[in-house]
Amino acid sequence: MRVKLFTSVLLVTLSVFSQKNISLTIPNNLKENANAVVREQSVDITLRSSSEMHVIQKRVVTVLNKQGNDNVDAYLYYDDNKRIISLEALVFDAFGRQTKKIKKKDFKDVSAVDGGTLYSDSRLKYLEYTPISYPYTIEVSCEYVDENTAFIESFYPLNDYYLSVEKSSYSISYPSDIQVRTKELNLNDINLEKVELDNYLSFKVKDIEAIKPEDFSPSLSAILPRILVASNDFTLEGVSAHVENWEDFGKWMYHDLIKDTQDLPQSTLEEIQSLVVEAKSDVEKAKIVYQYVQDKVRYISVQVGIGGWKPFNVSKVDELGYGDCKALTNYTMALLKAVGVDSYFTVLYARSSQRSMESDFASMQGNHAILNIPQENGEDIWLECTSQKLPFGFIGDFTDDRDVLVITPDGGKIEHTTKYEVDESLQTIKGLCNISNEGSIEAKVTVVSRGIQYDDKYLLETETSRDLDTHYKKHWGYINGLSIDNIEINNDRNNIEFIEDISFSASNYSKIVGDRMLLTLNALNRNRHIPDRYRSRKLPLHIKRGFKDVDTVEIKLPSDYKIESQPENVLIENKYGSYKMELNVKDENTLIYNREFTIADGYFPKEDYKAFRDFYKEVSKQDNAKIALIKK
Repeated sequence: MRVKLFTSVLLVTLSVFSQKNISLTIPNNLKENANAVVREQSVDITLRSSSEMHVIQKRVVTVLNKQGNDNVDAYLYYDDNKRIISLEALVFDAFGRQTKKIKKKDFKDVSAVDGGTLYSDSRLKYLEYTPISYPYTIEVSCEYVDENTAFIESFYPLNDYYLSVEKSSYSISYPSDIQVRTKELNLNDINLEKVELDNYLSFKVKDIEAIKPEDFSPSLSAILPRILVASNDFTLEGVSAHVENWEDFGKWMYHDLIKDTQDLPQSTLEEIQSLVVEAKSDVEKAKIVYQYVQDKVRYISVQVGIGGWKPFNVSKVDELGYGDCKALTNYTMALLKAVGVDSYFTVLYARSSQRSMESDFASMQGNHAILNIPQENGEDIWLECTSQKLPFGFIGDFTDDRDVLVITPDGGKIEHTTKYEVDESLQTIKGLCNISNEGSIEAKVTVVSRGIQYDDKYLLETETSRDLDTHYKKHWGYINGLSIDNIEINNDRNNIEFIEDISFSASNYSKIVGDRMLLTLNALNRNRHIPDRYRSRKLPLHIKRGFKDVDTVEIKLPSDYKIESQPENVLIENKYGSYKMELNVKDENTLIYNREFTIADGYFPKEDYKAFRDFYKEVSKQDNAKIALIKK
């Protein structure tokens, strides 16, 4: 009995002492604005050759509240070329005591694709953990070997808003016959320790405070501290490359990933050539080809093959009738080639953030592919080949105004996609508003939208009548009791205009007090957005896209009333834009309300934000200006 008791006590004691404890002492400045704190993060890479790298990672995160759960980042992608050696997680409670150990086999293992993907050879292991209280800490450690060395992990000490970093380190060692390049970004306010030796680099940072998102600020990718890392010699799924610049990169992509996929079937070649027989220009041919693609194929994500970078063969897309962005771009390029029109596969970062490729740092970048058709006048045509709805040559905010990599047989080159200027992103309103003696309103309005404002609306064409009714009631939500009487929309893809003809009515639009009626002049297009207020703005002001609204509205006054007083005309001009309001009396019962509101795009220092916000406040105030009527 004594021996058994001693043995039990010893085993419990050993078990307790084998548990790790972790300090929960976090500096106050790192807790400010933070949902989670990276206590320790390390990435150690050994590039054994151009075709193999060994990676050891550790990440310790203290989660302060529910919103910080996403910052644990306890996941790891793998495939046939990436072998996981070890993966485990330790969980610590609010007192820093280890409460759980999660082994590799206990991580969830799923296909690394979403429901919109056909198939993929990539898988994902991730930790599914539900905390019972806050704060808690998770330490995740992993080790893996990857035969693909094209995607060397870069140094991203901070990767989200509301996240701070106590300490983070990165190192890479490599053979003497391989050259590793780096590029440092957004490190001005970061205390960086850097070691550069023969065949070895390391970086360390500490005490990075959390960034709080702010209205009209640069995108997160433009402000995060990071050090990009790339090797001149790398391997992607057994395909080796030597790249020193974008020209080299483009040659490699074209000759090793794209060229041998251009096997357009003879029957399709003859069909597309017959369709363009009467075309009078290359642009007209391209329009016919683009419509052919939109009618014939559809987009579906396919992440398979050489790291998701090599497009499917054109013949396969032609047979199946679907493909991902790479495949559909490549397919369109092959069809254009068949009718004698030059076009080039283009790699870029898509999404509305306008993130550019790093023009002076050639490496595996980008997340999307589109098509470039060069023009002699320099205004190249860009085609989004995954959309069955976008007009020819229109790309919208998904790929506009950014540096991209155009792939040609002679090499890659950095080009810039279409920027929609302020005057191009134009919305015009022609309206008629009838105000009754009881204060109700009946309105008819025609709205024509172009440029980025077209991009905001063209998908309304696919909405149901019920959804459109809901949309317009929300759009004019400042009018109580609004009833939509008629909706007609026209997506003019040839002129790239979206036209809305709407009529609506509402009782009690105007306020009647005794013999007087107060009428808000702007019924059709009030600015209701006022940017958030910040006591101490931290980030620069970035207006990504400008626009212009031009409104002309005829207002029929109630027959029993006449004008008692009216607001003065307004003209505001500054570096952020302009606002103009003019009220003209056509006759005793008719007013013409003219309004122009322009916002200019650009970067401005954080000190300008208050004046910018005040401009929006003044516009909102003027948009609510009222005219006083009195009974005759």
